[in-house]
Amino acid sequence: MTQNNTKSYEDTFNRLVELDLFKDKSDWVSEIRDDALKSMIDLGFPVNRKGNEDWKYTDIRPIVREAYKSNLELKDPKNKLDDHLIEETINRVLVPESNNGSHMVFVDGQYSERYSSIDSTKDGSVIRHLQHEDQDDKELIHNHMSRYSDYKTNVFTAMNTAFLDQGAIVNVPDKMIVDSLVQLIFITTDNDQKSFTIPRVLIVTGRDSKISVMETYVSIGNVNHFSNAVTEIIVGPGSVLNYFKNQLYNENTYYISSTDVEVNENASFQSMNLDIGADIGRNNLNIRMIGEGASAKINGAYIVSRSQHIDNQVVIDHVVGHNDSKEIYKGILDGKSRSVFHGSIIVREKSAKVNANQVDKNLLLSDEAEADTKPAFWVYCDDVLCGHGAACGQIDEDAIFYLMSRGIPEKEARNILIRAFVSEVVDTISIESVKEHVHGLISDKLNNL
Repeated sequence: MTQNNTKSYEDTFNRLVELDLFKDKSDWVSEIRDDALKSMIDLGFPVNRKGNEDWKYTDIRPIVREAYKSNLELKDPKNKLDDHLIEETINRVLVPESNNGSHMVFVDGQYSERYSSIDSTKDGSVIRHLQHEDQDDKELIHNHMSRYSDYKTNVFTAMNTAFLDQGAIVNVPDKMIVDSLVQLIFITTDNDQKSFTIPRVLIVTGRDSKISVMETYVSIGNVNHFSNAVTEIIVGPGSVLNYFKNQLYNENTYYISSTDVEVNENASFQSMNLDIGADIGRNNLNIRMIGEGASAKINGAYIVSRSQHIDNQVVIDHVVGHNDSKEIYKGILDGKSRSVFHGSIIVREKSAKVNANQVDKNLLLSDEAEADTKPAFWVYCDDVLCGHGAACGQIDEDAIFYLMSRGIPEKEARNILIRAFVSEVVDTISIESVKEHVHGLISDKLNNL
Protein backbone atom coordinates (compact mmCIF):
# COMPACT_ATOMS: atom_id res chain seq x y z
CA MET A 1 0.00 0.00 0.00
CA THR A 2 1.10 3.56 -0.59
CA GLN A 3 0.14 6.70 1.25
CA ASN A 4 0.04 9.12 -1.69
CA ASN A 5 -3.02 7.47 -3.24
CA THR A 6 -5.14 9.25 -0.61
CA LYS A 7 -3.78 12.68 -1.56
CA SER A 8 -6.80 13.85 -3.58
CA TYR A 9 -9.14 13.03 -0.69
CA GLU A 10 -6.86 14.77 1.79
CA ASP A 11 -6.97 17.87 -0.43
CA THR A 12 -10.76 17.62 -0.65
CA PHE A 13 -11.03 17.37 3.14
CA ASN A 14 -8.87 20.45 3.65
CA ARG A 15 -10.92 22.34 1.07
CA LEU A 16 -14.18 21.47 2.83
CA VAL A 17 -12.78 22.69 6.14
CA GLU A 18 -11.42 25.90 4.60
CA LEU A 19 -14.73 26.67 2.87
CA ASP A 20 -16.73 25.68 5.97
CA LEU A 21 -18.83 23.20 3.98
CA PHE A 22 -19.30 20.51 6.62
CA LYS A 23 -22.80 20.93 8.00
CA ASP A 24 -22.08 19.15 11.28
CA LYS A 25 -19.68 21.44 13.12
CA SER A 26 -19.89 19.85 16.58
CA ASP A 27 -16.57 19.48 18.39
CA TRP A 28 -16.86 15.71 18.80
CA VAL A 29 -17.57 15.03 15.13
CA SER A 30 -14.81 17.44 14.06
CA GLU A 31 -12.32 15.61 16.28
CA ILE A 32 -13.28 12.18 15.01
CA ARG A 33 -13.09 13.44 11.40
CA ASP A 34 -9.54 14.70 11.97
CA ASP A 35 -8.48 11.43 13.60
CA ALA A 36 -10.02 9.35 10.81
CA LEU A 37 -8.30 11.47 8.16
CA LYS A 38 -4.93 10.67 9.75
CA SER A 39 -5.80 6.96 9.69
CA MET A 40 -6.82 7.17 6.04
CA ILE A 41 -3.50 8.78 5.11
CA ASP A 42 -1.47 6.30 7.16
CA LEU A 43 -3.28 3.24 5.82
CA GLY A 44 -3.48 4.19 2.15
CA PHE A 45 -5.78 2.42 -0.29
CA PRO A 46 -5.04 -1.29 -0.90
CA VAL A 47 -3.89 -1.09 -4.50
CA ASN A 48 -0.81 -3.31 -4.40
CA ARG A 49 -1.29 -6.62 -6.21
CA LYS A 50 1.23 -8.50 -4.03
CA GLY A 51 1.06 -9.10 -0.29
CA ASN A 52 -2.52 -7.86 -0.17
CA GLU A 53 -4.55 -10.93 0.72
CA ASP A 54 -7.76 -9.13 1.74
CA TRP A 55 -8.05 -7.57 -1.73
CA LYS A 56 -6.36 -10.31 -3.73
CA TYR A 57 -9.29 -10.87 -6.10
CA THR A 58 -10.61 -7.30 -6.29
CA ASP A 59 -8.57 -4.64 -8.03
CA ILE A 60 -9.60 -1.19 -6.77
CA ARG A 61 -7.11 0.77 -8.87
CA PRO A 62 -9.95 1.97 -11.16
CA ILE A 63 -11.55 3.58 -8.09
CA VAL A 64 -8.38 5.25 -6.87
CA ARG A 65 -7.43 6.58 -10.31
CA GLU A 66 -10.59 8.71 -10.53
CA ALA A 67 -10.65 12.25 -9.10
CA TYR A 68 -14.01 12.32 -7.36
CA LYS A 69 -15.44 15.46 -5.81
CA SER A 70 -17.26 15.54 -2.51
CA ASN A 71 -21.03 15.80 -2.71
CA LEU A 72 -20.71 18.84 -0.43
CA GLU A 73 -18.84 20.69 -3.20
CA LEU A 74 -21.45 20.09 -5.88
CA LYS A 75 -23.83 22.82 -6.82
CA ASP A 76 -27.46 21.76 -6.83
CA PRO A 77 -27.78 19.96 -10.21
CA LYS A 78 -31.44 19.04 -9.88
CA ASN A 79 -34.06 20.49 -12.20
CA LYS A 80 -37.78 19.80 -12.64
CA LEU A 81 -37.02 16.70 -14.70
CA ASP A 82 -34.76 15.42 -11.95
CA ASP A 83 -37.51 16.01 -9.38
CA HIS A 84 -39.81 13.83 -11.40
CA LEU A 85 -37.15 11.14 -11.77
CA ILE A 86 -36.35 11.22 -8.06
CA GLU A 87 -39.98 10.71 -7.12
CA GLU A 88 -40.29 7.96 -9.71
CA THR A 89 -37.18 6.24 -8.34
CA ILE A 90 -38.41 6.43 -4.75
CA ASN A 91 -41.72 4.88 -5.74
CA ARG A 92 -39.88 2.11 -7.57
CA VAL A 93 -37.75 1.09 -4.60
CA LEU A 94 -40.32 1.57 -1.84
CA VAL A 95 -41.80 -1.70 -0.62
CA PRO A 96 -45.56 -1.58 -1.15
CA GLU A 97 -47.98 -2.66 1.54
CA SER A 98 -45.33 -2.71 4.29
CA ASN A 99 -47.71 -1.31 6.90
CA ASN A 100 -47.04 2.19 5.57
CA GLY A 101 -43.68 2.58 7.29
CA SER A 102 -41.48 5.65 7.30
CA HIS A 103 -38.73 6.28 4.80
CA MET A 104 -35.75 8.62 4.89
CA VAL A 105 -34.21 9.75 1.59
CA PHE A 106 -30.72 11.05 0.79
CA VAL A 107 -30.08 12.56 -2.66
CA ASP A 108 -26.44 12.83 -3.72
CA GLY A 109 -25.43 12.38 -0.11
CA GLN A 110 -27.72 15.11 1.23
CA TYR A 111 -30.68 14.40 3.48
CA SER A 112 -33.90 15.44 1.77
CA GLU A 113 -36.77 16.32 4.06
CA ARG A 114 -38.87 16.97 0.97
CA TYR A 115 -38.69 13.38 -0.28
CA SER A 116 -38.70 11.72 3.14
CA SER A 117 -41.82 10.61 4.97
CA ILE A 118 -41.60 9.99 8.70
CA ASP A 119 -44.76 9.07 10.59
CA SER A 120 -44.14 10.42 14.09
CA THR A 121 -47.28 8.70 15.41
CA LYS A 122 -46.07 5.26 14.32
CA ASP A 123 -42.31 4.97 14.12
CA GLY A 124 -41.01 8.53 13.97
CA SER A 125 -39.53 8.12 17.42
CA VAL A 126 -37.02 5.60 16.11
CA ILE A 127 -35.76 7.16 12.85
CA ARG A 128 -33.90 10.45 12.74
CA HIS A 129 -31.27 12.35 10.82
CA LEU A 130 -27.71 12.17 12.12
CA GLN A 131 -27.68 15.92 12.80
CA HIS A 132 -30.79 15.81 14.99
CA GLU A 133 -30.27 18.19 17.91
CA ASP A 134 -31.99 16.08 20.56
CA GLN A 135 -29.73 15.51 23.59
CA ASP A 136 -30.56 11.79 23.66
CA ASP A 137 -29.37 11.53 20.05
CA LYS A 138 -26.09 13.21 20.91
CA GLU A 139 -25.56 10.74 23.75
CA LEU A 140 -26.44 7.83 21.47
CA ILE A 141 -23.96 9.01 18.84
CA HIS A 142 -21.22 9.45 21.43
CA ASN A 143 -21.84 5.98 22.86
CA HIS A 144 -22.04 4.08 19.57
CA MET A 145 -20.77 5.95 16.50
CA SER A 146 -17.41 4.57 15.33
CA ARG A 147 -17.30 2.10 18.23
CA TYR A 148 -17.88 -0.94 16.00
CA SER A 149 -16.58 0.06 12.55
CA ASP A 150 -12.84 0.42 13.06
CA TYR A 151 -11.37 3.31 11.10
CA LYS A 152 -7.93 2.53 12.53
CA THR A 153 -7.60 -0.62 10.43
CA ASN A 154 -9.97 -0.18 7.46
CA VAL A 155 -9.07 2.63 5.06
CA PHE A 156 -12.55 2.85 3.53
CA THR A 157 -14.12 3.13 6.98
CA ALA A 158 -11.50 5.78 7.75
CA MET A 159 -12.45 7.71 4.62
CA ASN A 160 -16.16 7.47 5.43
CA THR A 161 -15.53 8.72 8.97
CA ALA A 162 -13.21 11.50 7.80
CA PHE A 163 -16.08 12.90 5.71
CA LEU A 164 -18.76 12.06 8.28
CA ASP A 165 -21.48 14.68 8.04
CA GLN A 166 -24.91 13.24 7.25
CA GLY A 167 -26.59 9.93 7.83
CA ALA A 168 -29.44 8.09 9.50
CA ILE A 169 -30.08 6.92 13.05
CA VAL A 170 -32.50 4.11 13.84
CA ASN A 171 -32.89 3.79 17.60
CA VAL A 172 -35.52 1.44 19.04
CA PRO A 173 -36.26 1.89 22.76
CA ASP A 174 -36.54 -1.08 25.09
CA LYS A 175 -39.64 -3.25 24.58
CA MET A 176 -40.83 -1.28 21.53
CA ILE A 177 -42.28 -3.36 18.70
CA VAL A 178 -42.21 -1.53 15.35
CA ASP A 179 -44.50 -3.38 12.95
CA SER A 180 -43.82 -1.17 9.93
CA LEU A 181 -40.74 -1.40 7.69
CA VAL A 182 -38.31 1.52 8.01
CA GLN A 183 -36.57 2.30 4.70
CA LEU A 184 -33.39 4.31 4.17
CA ILE A 185 -32.94 5.27 0.51
CA PHE A 186 -29.68 6.63 -0.92
CA ILE A 187 -30.02 8.05 -4.45
CA THR A 188 -27.32 9.33 -6.76
CA THR A 189 -28.28 11.48 -9.75
CA ASP A 190 -26.68 12.39 -13.06
CA ASN A 191 -24.39 15.18 -11.86
CA ASP A 192 -22.18 16.99 -14.31
CA GLN A 193 -19.19 16.07 -12.16
CA LYS A 194 -18.10 12.71 -10.80
CA SER A 195 -18.72 12.64 -7.07
CA PHE A 196 -18.33 10.43 -4.04
CA THR A 197 -20.85 10.02 -1.26
CA ILE A 198 -20.44 8.47 2.19
CA PRO A 199 -23.74 7.00 3.40
CA ARG A 200 -23.65 6.43 7.15
CA VAL A 201 -26.18 4.49 9.22
CA LEU A 202 -26.38 3.68 12.92
CA ILE A 203 -28.97 1.11 14.10
CA VAL A 204 -29.44 0.43 17.82
CA THR A 205 -32.19 -1.86 19.12
CA GLY A 206 -33.06 -1.82 22.81
CA ARG A 207 -33.81 -4.77 25.03
CA ASP A 208 -36.72 -7.00 23.89
CA SER A 209 -37.53 -4.74 20.92
CA LYS A 210 -38.28 -5.57 17.30
CA ILE A 211 -37.89 -3.72 13.99
CA SER A 212 -37.28 -4.28 10.27
CA VAL A 213 -34.94 -1.94 8.39
CA MET A 214 -34.09 -1.77 4.68
CA GLU A 215 -31.23 0.17 3.09
CA THR A 216 -31.50 0.80 -0.66
CA TYR A 217 -28.76 2.24 -2.88
CA VAL A 218 -29.90 3.30 -6.34
CA SER A 219 -28.81 5.46 -9.29
CA ILE A 220 -30.60 7.84 -11.62
CA GLY A 221 -28.73 7.90 -14.92
CA ASN A 222 -25.38 6.36 -15.81
CA VAL A 223 -22.78 8.77 -14.48
CA ASN A 224 -19.80 7.17 -12.73
CA HIS A 225 -20.03 7.56 -8.96
CA PHE A 226 -18.17 6.27 -5.90
CA SER A 227 -20.27 5.24 -2.92
CA ASN A 228 -18.46 4.37 0.32
CA ALA A 229 -21.06 3.27 2.89
CA VAL A 230 -20.69 2.33 6.56
CA THR A 231 -23.40 0.84 8.78
CA GLU A 232 -23.02 0.05 12.47
CA ILE A 233 -25.60 -2.21 14.11
CA ILE A 234 -26.13 -3.12 17.77
CA VAL A 235 -28.78 -5.79 18.32
CA GLY A 236 -29.80 -5.42 21.96
CA PRO A 237 -30.50 -8.28 24.41
CA GLY A 238 -33.62 -10.22 23.47
CA SER A 239 -34.35 -8.00 20.47
CA VAL A 240 -35.15 -8.93 16.87
CA LEU A 241 -33.75 -7.10 13.85
CA ASN A 242 -34.70 -7.95 10.28
CA TYR A 243 -32.17 -6.16 8.11
CA PHE A 244 -32.23 -5.83 4.32
CA LYS A 245 -29.77 -4.16 1.98
CA ASN A 246 -30.42 -3.71 -1.76
CA GLN A 247 -27.61 -2.41 -3.98
CA LEU A 248 -29.10 -1.32 -7.31
CA TYR A 249 -26.55 1.21 -8.59
CA ASN A 250 -25.88 1.67 -12.29
CA GLU A 251 -23.09 -0.42 -13.80
CA ASN A 252 -20.68 2.52 -13.90
CA THR A 253 -20.70 3.00 -10.13
CA TYR A 254 -18.04 1.85 -7.68
CA TYR A 255 -19.44 0.66 -4.36
CA ILE A 256 -17.74 -0.21 -1.09
CA SER A 257 -19.86 -1.19 1.92
CA SER A 258 -18.78 -1.99 5.47
CA THR A 259 -21.38 -3.33 7.89
CA ASP A 260 -20.39 -4.13 11.48
CA VAL A 261 -22.84 -5.90 13.77
CA GLU A 262 -22.87 -6.92 17.44
CA VAL A 263 -25.51 -9.44 18.53
CA ASN A 264 -26.25 -9.61 22.26
CA GLU A 265 -27.69 -12.39 24.38
CA ASN A 266 -30.94 -13.99 23.20
CA ALA A 267 -31.10 -11.55 20.28
CA SER A 268 -31.95 -12.44 16.69
CA PHE A 269 -30.32 -10.85 13.66
CA GLN A 270 -31.64 -11.82 10.23
CA SER A 271 -30.22 -10.20 7.12
CA MET A 272 -30.72 -10.36 3.36
CA ASN A 273 -28.19 -8.65 1.10
CA LEU A 274 -28.95 -8.22 -2.62
CA ASP A 275 -26.37 -7.00 -5.13
CA ILE A 276 -27.37 -6.52 -8.74
CA GLY A 277 -25.71 -3.21 -9.62
CA ALA A 278 -22.29 -1.46 -9.66
CA ASP A 279 -19.25 -2.05 -11.84
CA ILE A 280 -17.07 -2.95 -8.86
CA GLY A 281 -18.82 -3.84 -5.60
CA ARG A 282 -17.39 -4.93 -2.28
CA ASN A 283 -19.33 -5.87 0.87
CA ASN A 284 -17.52 -6.25 4.18
CA LEU A 285 -19.93 -7.81 6.68
CA ASN A 286 -18.53 -8.42 10.18
CA ILE A 287 -20.75 -9.97 12.84
CA ARG A 288 -19.72 -10.49 16.46
CA MET A 289 -21.84 -12.91 18.45
CA ILE A 290 -21.25 -11.55 21.93
CA GLY A 291 -24.21 -13.06 23.79
CA GLU A 292 -25.36 -16.56 24.65
CA GLY A 293 -28.67 -17.62 23.14
CA ALA A 294 -28.15 -15.30 20.17
CA SER A 295 -28.82 -16.27 16.56
CA ALA A 296 -27.78 -14.85 13.20
CA LYS A 297 -29.21 -15.84 9.83
CA ILE A 298 -27.15 -14.26 7.08
CA ASN A 299 -28.46 -14.52 3.53
CA GLY A 300 -27.18 -12.98 0.33
CA ALA A 301 -27.86 -13.02 -3.40
CA TYR A 302 -25.84 -11.43 -6.20
CA ILE A 303 -26.62 -11.32 -9.90
CA VAL A 304 -23.93 -9.89 -12.13
CA SER A 305 -23.46 -9.73 -15.89
CA ARG A 306 -21.32 -8.14 -18.60
CA SER A 307 -18.09 -7.06 -16.80
CA GLN A 308 -19.51 -6.55 -13.30
CA HIS A 309 -17.44 -7.60 -10.30
CA ILE A 310 -18.91 -8.31 -6.84
CA ASP A 311 -16.90 -9.27 -3.75
CA ASN A 312 -18.51 -10.47 -0.49
CA GLN A 313 -16.34 -10.79 2.60
CA VAL A 314 -18.31 -12.16 5.55
CA VAL A 315 -16.86 -12.78 9.01
CA ILE A 316 -18.95 -14.24 11.84
CA ASP A 317 -17.08 -14.23 15.15
CA HIS A 318 -18.54 -16.36 17.94
CA VAL A 319 -16.96 -14.53 20.87
CA VAL A 320 -18.96 -16.61 23.37
CA GLY A 321 -20.68 -19.98 23.13
CA HIS A 322 -24.26 -21.25 23.11
CA ASN A 323 -25.31 -19.33 19.99
CA ASP A 324 -26.05 -20.12 16.34
CA SER A 325 -25.25 -18.74 12.91
CA LYS A 326 -26.45 -19.83 9.50
CA GLU A 327 -25.15 -18.30 6.30
CA ILE A 328 -26.38 -18.87 2.73
CA TYR A 329 -25.15 -16.89 -0.28
CA LYS A 330 -26.08 -17.59 -3.90
CA GLY A 331 -24.80 -15.95 -7.06
CA ILE A 332 -25.84 -15.89 -10.71
CA LEU A 333 -23.14 -14.85 -13.17
CA ASP A 334 -23.39 -14.06 -16.87
CA GLY A 335 -21.14 -12.49 -19.52
CA LYS A 336 -17.59 -11.80 -18.34
CA SER A 337 -18.66 -11.05 -14.78
CA ARG A 338 -16.82 -12.21 -11.68
CA SER A 339 -17.77 -12.89 -8.09
CA VAL A 340 -15.68 -13.35 -4.97
CA PHE A 341 -16.93 -14.88 -1.75
CA HIS A 342 -14.76 -15.25 1.33
CA GLY A 343 -16.65 -16.41 4.40
CA SER A 344 -14.90 -16.85 7.73
CA ILE A 345 -16.44 -18.31 10.86
CA ILE A 346 -14.46 -17.92 14.07
CA VAL A 347 -15.23 -19.89 17.23
CA ARG A 348 -13.23 -18.61 20.19
CA GLU A 349 -11.78 -20.66 23.02
CA LYS A 350 -14.38 -21.78 25.59
CA SER A 351 -17.16 -20.89 23.12
CA ALA A 352 -18.83 -24.28 23.45
CA LYS A 353 -22.17 -25.32 21.95
CA VAL A 354 -21.84 -23.12 18.87
CA ASN A 355 -23.80 -24.27 15.83
CA ALA A 356 -22.47 -22.57 12.69
CA ASN A 357 -23.09 -23.37 9.03
CA GLN A 358 -21.96 -21.62 5.86
CA VAL A 359 -22.89 -22.18 2.18
CA ASP A 360 -21.98 -20.35 -1.03
CA LYS A 361 -23.26 -21.56 -4.41
CA ASN A 362 -22.85 -20.03 -7.85
CA LEU A 363 -24.68 -20.59 -11.12
CA LEU A 364 -22.59 -19.72 -14.17
CA LEU A 365 -24.59 -18.80 -17.27
CA SER A 366 -21.53 -18.08 -19.40
CA ASP A 367 -18.26 -19.87 -20.09
CA GLU A 368 -16.45 -16.57 -19.47
CA ALA A 369 -17.97 -15.88 -16.04
CA GLU A 370 -15.82 -16.68 -13.01
CA ALA A 371 -16.65 -17.34 -9.35
CA ASP A 372 -14.00 -17.51 -6.63
CA THR A 373 -15.23 -18.91 -3.32
CA LYS A 374 -13.18 -19.43 -0.18
CA PRO A 375 -14.94 -20.69 2.95
CA ALA A 376 -12.85 -20.73 6.12
CA PHE A 377 -13.29 -21.91 9.71
CA TRP A 378 -11.17 -20.92 12.68
CA VAL A 379 -12.35 -23.18 15.49
CA TYR A 380 -10.59 -23.06 18.88
CA CYS A 381 -13.15 -25.12 20.83
CA ASP A 382 -14.06 -28.81 20.48
CA ASP A 383 -17.68 -28.89 21.62
CA VAL A 384 -19.19 -27.26 18.52
CA LEU A 385 -21.16 -28.19 15.41
CA CYS A 386 -19.78 -26.46 12.30
CA GLY A 387 -20.07 -27.11 8.58
CA HIS A 388 -19.59 -25.40 5.25
CA GLY A 389 -20.13 -25.99 1.56
CA ALA A 390 -19.30 -24.29 -1.72
CA ALA A 391 -20.23 -25.10 -5.30
CA CYS A 392 -20.04 -23.61 -8.78
CA GLY A 393 -21.74 -25.01 -11.85
CA GLN A 394 -23.91 -24.46 -14.89
CA ILE A 395 -27.59 -25.12 -15.47
CA ASP A 396 -28.51 -28.79 -15.43
CA GLU A 397 -29.22 -29.65 -19.08
CA ASP A 398 -31.17 -32.72 -18.02
CA ALA A 399 -33.53 -30.52 -16.01
CA ILE A 400 -33.99 -28.26 -19.03
CA PHE A 401 -34.75 -31.29 -21.21
CA TYR A 402 -37.28 -32.51 -18.65
CA LEU A 403 -39.13 -29.18 -18.62
CA MET A 404 -39.05 -28.95 -22.42
CA SER A 405 -40.51 -32.45 -22.63
CA ARG A 406 -43.46 -31.09 -20.68
CA GLY A 407 -44.08 -28.46 -23.35
CA ILE A 408 -42.13 -25.57 -21.81
CA PRO A 409 -40.00 -23.55 -24.31
CA GLU A 410 -36.25 -23.71 -23.73
CA LYS A 411 -35.83 -20.02 -22.73
CA GLU A 412 -38.69 -20.23 -20.25
CA ALA A 413 -37.32 -23.51 -18.87
CA ARG A 414 -33.94 -21.86 -18.25
CA ASN A 415 -35.59 -18.90 -16.50
CA ILE A 416 -37.58 -21.24 -14.28
CA LEU A 417 -34.41 -23.02 -13.15
CA ILE A 418 -32.50 -19.76 -12.63
CA ARG A 419 -35.26 -18.29 -10.48
CA ALA A 420 -35.59 -21.51 -8.52
CA PHE A 421 -31.86 -21.42 -7.79
CA VAL A 422 -31.95 -18.01 -6.13
CA SER A 423 -35.36 -18.49 -4.51
CA GLU A 424 -33.85 -20.59 -1.72
CA VAL A 425 -32.24 -17.42 -0.39
CA VAL A 426 -35.03 -14.93 -1.07
CA ASP A 427 -37.70 -17.19 0.40
CA THR A 428 -36.01 -16.95 3.81
CA ILE A 429 -37.45 -13.41 4.08
CA SER A 430 -40.24 -13.56 6.64
CA ILE A 431 -42.03 -10.36 5.55
CA GLU A 432 -44.18 -11.24 2.55
CA SER A 433 -44.19 -7.75 0.98
CA VAL A 434 -40.40 -7.54 1.22
CA LYS A 435 -40.03 -11.01 -0.25
CA GLU A 436 -42.19 -10.08 -3.25
CA HIS A 437 -40.29 -6.81 -3.66
CA VAL A 438 -36.89 -8.56 -3.74
CA HIS A 439 -38.19 -11.19 -6.15
CA GLY A 440 -39.32 -8.33 -8.40
CA LEU A 441 -35.90 -6.67 -8.33
CA ILE A 442 -34.27 -9.99 -9.23
CA SER A 443 -36.72 -10.60 -12.08
CA ASP A 444 -35.96 -7.15 -13.52
CA LYS A 445 -32.25 -7.93 -13.46
CA LEU A 446 -32.66 -11.39 -14.98
CA ASN A 447 -34.79 -9.95 -17.77
CA ASN A 448 -31.92 -7.62 -18.67
CA LEU A 449 -29.02 -10.04 -18.65
